Amino acid sequence: MPEAFSEADELLRAKLNAETGKLAWSELERHFARGVLIKVAAELDLVEVAVAMSRDDKTAVETWLAQGSIARASTEDALAWHAQQSQFWAVVAAPWVLIQEVAARIDA
Repeated sequence: MPEAFSEADELLRAKLNAETGKLAWSELERHFARGVLIKVAAELDLVEVAVAMSRDDKTAVETWLAQGSIARASTEDALAWHAQQSQFWAVVAAPWVLIQEVAARIDA
């Protein structure tokens, strides 16, 4: 059975990876207003978090929540992102929209 489960995980991972896109904050504001926006820390793999949430992996999700590695976007976050016109990688793990801020480039 683990082989089939692993194959299912790989298919889900590939599906979520294909559905990941780069979006401006203005395109994500409506999801924030609905309360479904989850910010993912830079050190985590966005697709791996989406897989865990899609699979309802409570252990992984609870660990990330406790560490502050994932969290519901706050009003303070939204205000800062709006002011900075931030860009994000985003993927849907229904009902959630997971986002990870695109790292700022070092100025040359």
